Amino acid sequence: MARLAYLGTPELAVPPLAALQAAGHEIVIVISRPDARRGRGSDLSPSPVKRYALEHDLKTSDDLTALDECDVDLAVVVAYGRLIPKELLDKIPMINLHFSLLPRWRGAAPVERAILAGDSVTGVCVMAVAEELDSGDIYAQRDVPVGEGTLSEVRDRLVDLGSTLLVECLATDRLPTPVPQSGEVTYAKKITAADLELNFSRSAQELARVVRLEGAFSFLGSKRLRIHEARVVASPGGQPGDLVGLTVATGDGGLELISVQPEGKRRLAASEWRRGLHSGDSVRLGRSEDL
Repeated sequence: MARLAYLGTPELAVPPLAALQAAGHEIVIVISRPDARRGRGSDLSPSPVKRYALEHDLKTSDDLTALDECDVDLAVVVAYGRLIPKELLDKIPMINLHFSLLPRWRGAAPVERAILAGDSVTGVCVMAVAEELDSGDIYAQRDVPVGEGTLSEVRDRLVDLGSTLLVECLATDRLPTPVPQSGEVTYAKKITAADLELNFSRSAQELARVVRLEGAFSFLGSKRLRIHEARVVASPGGQPGDLVGLTVATGDGGLELISVQPEGKRRLAASEWRRGLHSGDSVRLGRSEDL
């Protein structure tokens, strides 16, 4: 079994750490991002990975230079959140678990960008950490169908498979023979609020993908409306943004609302929300300045 350093930050990086520990590897140190305000309160709190490490009595640090003081065989990086300096890469061999089929979707939001692009298949790669972002040679990879899954559903499948793949790669004293990346390089930029706002001039198919990211929103008047679930249906007629029954007209097709959350209120079925509007007038979704 190997002596490992583990570098990771968000919740999705916890299962791979747990899997490596369960497989019998010695986790010498866990490096995570500094404590931060992660909720509505003002108190600082540890990252999910650091919280797991503390609960399991693992040594932790938020300083990469702590690796200089550790005797490890390998460092494992999973969604750490910052580039590794070249001087550390020269000292310590490092592998990274990345949630795409590289070189497609290098960068911060590979699962989100795969869904938005309508990719039918994505996957996980165990790769060498290189100085250039997500450019290292690949030790192992597995495909995962995207289907119509939400971000959480696809990500959970990737994390489960990736955790298993990591353990398989480290099951012997030597990593598999690495293979250089090949194919067109694309980059997965971080998701912003602009990516999540529904522009009904786009097609219903595109908008449904945004909804699957689990943060989509629009406006009814000046109030924000979260769209939790929706599906593509035939166009109800009217202009993009017009709400006919439960279906919003789009640039191509209709988007039927299934569950929504008005600003300041609970999540509820779209049918219940629609009944509560108490308006015989036409309803249109979108920013007021665009209507």
